[in-house]
Amino acid sequence: MSAGTYTPRPGAAPVGRMIAAQAAFETRMLLRNGEQLLLTVVIPSLLLVLFSTVDIVDTGGGEAVDFLAPGVLALAVMSTAFTGQAIATGFERRYGVLKRLGASPLPRWALMTAKTLAVLVTEVLQVALLTVIALALGWSPHGSPLSVALLLVLGTAAFSGLGLLMAGTLRAEATLAAANLVFLLLLVGGGVIVPLEKFPAGVRAVLELLPISALSDGLRDVLREGSAMPWGAAGILAVWAVLGLGAAARFFRWE
Repeated sequence: MSAGTYTPRPGAAPVGRMIAAQAAFETRMLLRNGEQLLLTVVIPSLLLVLFSTVDIVDTGGGEAVDFLAPGVLALAVMSTAFTGQAIATGFERRYGVLKRLGASPLPRWALMTAKTLAVLVTEVLQVALLTVIALALGWSPHGSPLSVALLLVLGTAAFSGLGLLMAGTLRAEATLAAANLVFLLLLVGGGVIVPLEKFPAGVRAVLELLPISALSDGLRDVLREGSAMPWGAAGILAVWAVLGLGAAARFFRWE
């Protein structure tokens, strides 16, 4: 046996390996949290079933589920990447979890990347479940799956950045209140359930620039109308992603 075979090799693991390990841990934590599952799975599913089967909102003609399904998919992305992640990360910061991570070799940007990857894994499960429910309700989707996937990834990046920015700058209690308030406001005014055409022109022009509106309308263009890639919506989401993730990386506080 050669000398030094069992000699320890001190030092940090490669960044890619650290991100993969942290992403796996974050995914397990998301899936184990009952309150998170209520927000990310149960609420979107109930909204889809309720508004598809009960004539409550005028969705502009056609089958209600064809309008609602893309909006609920966008809502699911927001609930996981923004609301759920902001609240969970805010309390991790309060309880000192992030402080301990800050003392590790894991860079801030790597932590944000790992959290975003965990969100993407959760969203795959959400999208699969909501798609099955929507198909059972008579949904007839159109368009390119690649366009849908790109929009969902851009939306995830945008909401993830905003959620991490909120969690890394506000107190946990303030994050809890603000994240839930934003969720409710965007549910009503983001084109998820109520078409943006129902709002006054001036208000609608502002609402169309929101990430939830861009994601809802972009998915609707593809899945309902069978349109090509909606680059306008993708561009809005990309801008929000760059601004949100950049600001989170700059201002995120570990304590």
